[in-house]
Amino acid sequence: MDSDNDDGNSLPSVDEEEEEEWLADLWTIRQNWPDTTELCGRGAFNCIQAMTDEDWEKLGRDISNNTHLNAVTLIRALNDQNMPLLFRGLTRSSSIGMIYFSDNALSVVGARSMVPFLQNASNLTYLGLSQNNLQSEGFNALFQALRDSPIESLNCRRCSIELIEIDNDSIPKHLTFLNLSSNFINADGCPKLLQGREATLSTLCLNHNKIDDDGVGILVDALQNNKSLTTLNLLENDGISTEGQIKLLKLVNDISSIEATLQSNHSLTNLHISMRLFLALEPNTETEAYIKMATEINEGHVSDQEAAGREKCIQTQLNSETKAQLCRLQGVDHSVFSDIDPLHLPEVLSLIGGRHGCEELYLALKASIEKCIQTQLNSETKAQLCRLQGVDHSVFSDIDPLHLPEVLSLIGGRHGCEELYLALKASIMTLFSTMNRERCIQQRREYHAAIAARHRAIAAEHETKVEELDNELATIKEEAAVRSQDNVYSQSNKRRRT
Repeated sequence: MDSDNDDGNSLPSVDEEEEEEWLADLWTIRQNWPDTTELCGRGAFNCIQAMTDEDWEKLGRDISNNTHLNAVTLIRALNDQNMPLLFRGLTRSSSIGMIYFSDNALSVVGARSMVPFLQNASNLTYLGLSQNNLQSEGFNALFQALRDSPIESLNCRRCSIELIEIDNDSIPKHLTFLNLSSNFINADGCPKLLQGREATLSTLCLNHNKIDDDGVGILVDALQNNKSLTTLNLLENDGISTEGQIKLLKLVNDISSIEATLQSNHSLTNLHISMRLFLALEPNTETEAYIKMATEINEGHVSDQEAAGREKCIQTQLNSETKAQLCRLQGVDHSVFSDIDPLHLPEVLSLIGGRHGCEELYLALKASIEKCIQTQLNSETKAQLCRLQGVDHSVFSDIDPLHLPEVLSLIGGRHGCEELYLALKASIMTLFSTMNRERCIQQRREYHAAIAARHRAIAAEHETKVEELDNELATIKEEAAVRSQDNVYSQSNKRRRT
């Protein structure tokens, strides 16, 4: 014979082997054997196709009574008729941690039949229902049922969901992964998943939906203060144009000011808006490149989001070329001095005034705020005013620390300001060679002497007050002593009369 099998019997197919394993597992599950922790069945199994209504309910009871079963998989085996029967028996479980019911014929009816079980599944951390016709109503019912469960991952890919209509109180407290890809969502309802201090989602998959630029705006608003989400997948949303991408860029690095950069989102480490970014390839556009830069900074500082903000300032705010490009993309009016309060600019420009190549800028500022120029730029006048007003005098004392990087960028030779850097460097030597050092020291001495004199005057005033209070206390004591003597004299006279 030409057959490889000498006894003439054909080898069992894969489906037959799986079906035999299914039947064996059913028996051990009824016996509550500890070695059986998984049950996997397919609708192609003859035994599953032959199951009666009673069989489905009995299967539910057997699973519910088992204390070792961890994972249940049923693919192309369930529908709105047998699903309620299964969960009539399966009402609770202390052991099941994962359920895979993908690619079945379930609608909102099947979804609702799971609710009692989901509310009593104390160990369920993963629920996979992809490729079912749950629609918005079914998803919302499931989501609410999972509110108090330990669920961590929920997969509802390709479930015909259009709207997410949930309350803030119905969000599962431990949910970290949510896959809503390949639906018809335009971000409506998504903000509730991402807002609030107790937001737990770390991964949100919204790829292949109906999200457009307005939907991106909704997500961006929700993510402004979110610190939990690390991965946002928006691939294959054809409605997202360059406008939407720029909104996402501004989310992770708002270049409009140093403070805005520091307050940008520093938790997103994976922001998938193109296949090249998803595959970690070189971006095609400037916007994608700067999104990648920001998310890589976030990834490098996952344990310290404040450090991520500072690093973004260093790499973008302090790099004049990079900042100019980001300002252009985000539609921000780019100015080296945009972050500095106008009252602080005289201090800055006094370092690099008309003698150092900034005459036009210097004169423009001088014309606009003459009073500041007359007082703030005149060190002697400012010292006298500070002395009279009791203000600690320092060239940089008025500049917010957040603005100092912007100031220093003016003289950063490595950041596109070489000419200013060299001009300042040259001016320092000139200042040292021409400045009256004795006068400078005398001025500082006078300032500190004035402060000391003021403190002595204050001390003298308080000493006088203490002396006055001591005198009042002494007077009170003397009056008390006189009253005491009068009482003694009065008592003595009474005794004599008696």
